[in-house]
Amino acid sequence: MKKYTWRKLFNDVHLWLGIASGLVLFVVCLTGTIYTFREEVEELMAPEKYQVEVPANAQPMAANALIAQLEQELNGKVVSITIPEDKASTYSVSVAPAATKGAKEGKGGRPATYFVNPYNGAVAGTPESATAEFFSTVMKLHRWLLIEGDAGKIIVGASTIIFFFLVLTGLVLWFPVKRKNWKQGLKIKTNAKWKRVNHDLHNTLGFYASILLLIMALTGLCWSFEWYRDGLSSVMGAEVFKGRKEKPITIAAAPTTATAEDYIQQANLLLPYPGDLRLFLPADDTTAVVAQKSETGFFALAASDKVQLNKHNAQPLKVEKFADKPLNEQIVSLIKPLHLGNVYGTFSKILYFIACLIATSLPVTGTLIWINKLRKKKKPAKIVRTGAATVAN
Repeated sequence: MKKYTWRKLFNDVHLWLGIASGLVLFVVCLTGTIYTFREEVEELMAPEKYQVEVPANAQPMAANALIAQLEQELNGKVVSITIPEDKASTYSVSVAPAATKGAKEGKGGRPATYFVNPYNGAVAGTPESATAEFFSTVMKLHRWLLIEGDAGKIIVGASTIIFFFLVLTGLVLWFPVKRKNWKQGLKIKTNAKWKRVNHDLHNTLGFYASILLLIMALTGLCWSFEWYRDGLSSVMGAEVFKGRKEKPITIAAAPTTATAEDYIQQANLLLPYPGDLRLFLPADDTTAVVAQKSETGFFALAASDKVQLNKHNAQPLKVEKFADKPLNEQIVSLIKPLHLGNVYGTFSKILYFIACLIATSLPVTGTLIWINKLRKKKKPAKIVRTGAATVAN
């Protein structure tokens, strides 16, 4: 009887965890792969909403004039405006509908987003489209398998925990018994039989994608379980998704002399680098204006600097630069881009897309490996005839 080794234990754990979660992980990884380039696909399908022709020697409209024009045409209040660095891109403007009779000031309803031509103020479109609806369904599949309530989140969360241990046990199994054979785990033997090729695809590609897959699993659990999110916050010493709860600074009411143009100018003075700028404009007189700015580019870090300004005179109240934050706060603030893959712009998106594609293939190649082993065990013993005797091997 063969001795039951640690390697055999890891192999069995890897096998049965994979069988238990394979279908769910296939769906989660496939939808994650599809969602990676959501923004790029939406722009490709409707370029007229995202890009404009830049008139010769023209400058974008002043923010004050643009906001006034939109508020009049759309009968609402502009609550935020995003000014991209790319001069050929439309602005993204959120407009809250005018308050109905009897409603509190600034409580007219949920803001709607519009894409606006910065050179003439014309509305180019809204985010709603068949493509956006498709990606919304993909995200629902990814997050909770289209199962309403907490059941879907729990299933996906449990499968993600299993996935984490699958990657860890897979790494253990990747290391060869004999150290001299370690190079075999770094390449795929394409001229071998399909069973060997399938094994190499599972073993080798899984190894190369392992680090990114672990990051995806550890960050993805923040959306599935509150206890995990709270535990991670405690371990990191910084609250996960803290930005969702943060409110602008409260200021004293006073006559307002500053304009949107003043806020933009002040934000650019405090954050003097090219980048996308988003301005949040409060409806009341006792809330600070918030400006967020982030760099753009192929390798741009998905982190923003934030400035809070006095609404009445555009004087700075608080400046928060990502580079000045402690390392633990930087990591925690990057949870979402670390999961989505845009943490380092298009460069990391490409890497995540490949890693997600590999992750999607792992349940398939792993199942084939398991089926091949079952067939091998069921194969009848060979009959060897030696003279008058018959021996079964």
